[in-house]
Parts: sequence; C-alpha cells; structure tokens
Amino acid sequence: MIGARSPAQNLALATRARARMVDRVREMGVRDEKVLNALLQVPRHVFVEEALASRAYEDTALPLGFQQTISQPFIVARMAEILREGREMGKTLEIGAGCGYQAAVLSHLCTDVFAVERIRPLLDRARDNLRHLRLPNVRLKYADGMLGLPEAAPFDTIISAAAAADGVPEALKAQLAPGGRALVPVGGRQQYLILVERQGRQFRETRLDAVRFVPLLGGTE
Repeated sequence: MIGARSPAQNLALATRARARMVDRVREMGVRDEKVLNALLQVPRHVFVEEALASRAYEDTALPLGFQQTISQPFIVARMAEILREGREMGKTLEIGAGCGYQAAVLSHLCTDVFAVERIRPLLDRARDNLRHLRLPNVRLKYADGMLGLPEAAPFDTIISAAAAADGVPEALKAQLAPGGRALVPVGGRQQYLILVERQGRQFRETRLDAVRFVPLLGGTE
C-alpha cells in the first residue's frame, strides 16, 4: 500500500504499479506507444486523495469531490490515441482540468496544454499537484469550459473531460484550427465520444465509443 513505507519504497512501489497499469491499458487495446509512455511518466497517485492512494493505479475513475472524478487511465489513453492518429496534437485545450492528471499526461504529447476548470477549489488543487512536476508547457485557467478559451484560440486539438448533453458546443468548434480535431463526450444517460474534424469551414462529426463522464456544466463556482 502506497503511503505506509519509506519514501524510497513508496516510489519503487508506485513505479511498479504504474507499469502494471500501463500494461493493462495496452492489453485493453491502446497501441500508441507515445501515449502509453506518457501514462508511464505521470505519477497518478499524486493526483488522488491520500485515502485513495492505494487505488491510484487501478483502471478506474476515482472521486475528487465536488461531484467530479479523475478519469479512468484507459479512457485518458484512448482519447489521446484517437486525437493523435496520423498527426501530432500540437496546441491543445483541455475542458475540465479537475485534479490536473490528464493535463500532466497531455504535457508529454502536446506542444502546449491550456486546461480550463470551472470549480475554483479543483483548479487550486490542480495547480498544487502540477507544481511539483514542473511542466513548463501546461497553463491552467479558471473559466467556463462551455465557452472554451477564445483568448488562446485557435487550437489544433480540443479534449473534454465532461459530457455535453446537447452536442458539441459551437464555441469549441469555432476555436478549432483548420485541420484540427476535438473529442467531446456527448449525451445524458447514454454518452458517446464525438470526434469533430475541421476541414476548412466544414466540421465532420463521427460517433465513436460509448463512455460515461460527469456532465459539462456552464458557469463558474
């Protein structure tokens, strides 16, 4: 159990547990080695509540409070793999920074990561978590994710960690660069990943995997 041993023992234990987690994600079908290596680089136990540290490397979502969760490692990897297929992710906008875990993974895959979070205490927690990792290409912003981040647009990639009930928000589509991709969970009780690809002024949408995410809400709190 992580936390009941010396720091060196905890580090070794976490490293082995993380390697096993990545092996499971690979067995579940993720083949992009750059994505798998990014998972391997990020200490997920740093981003979960201390009481849940022993479960940090399970392939499951875990509660963060405020009715939010840290995403399942497989889903983080799967979404990144979809967005990377045949291209680099480039300048990326993450909707729903949460505890900062996905932003940390994305930092190893993208040139720049702009992560927005609408819940102030979660944003503060993400800042604390990420500070220890010293990731120079990650920027956090307190903002309404439904509106994207127009002052930093356009983005080569947009990824959402929350589900939009009524389709991909138009604001997010508008902030995609030509040739860009967005991946957004859409739906209520039944949710699917929707891949948006911008081709000039046209947007092609493709429905992919069934998923389960917390809802994407407007406003800040």
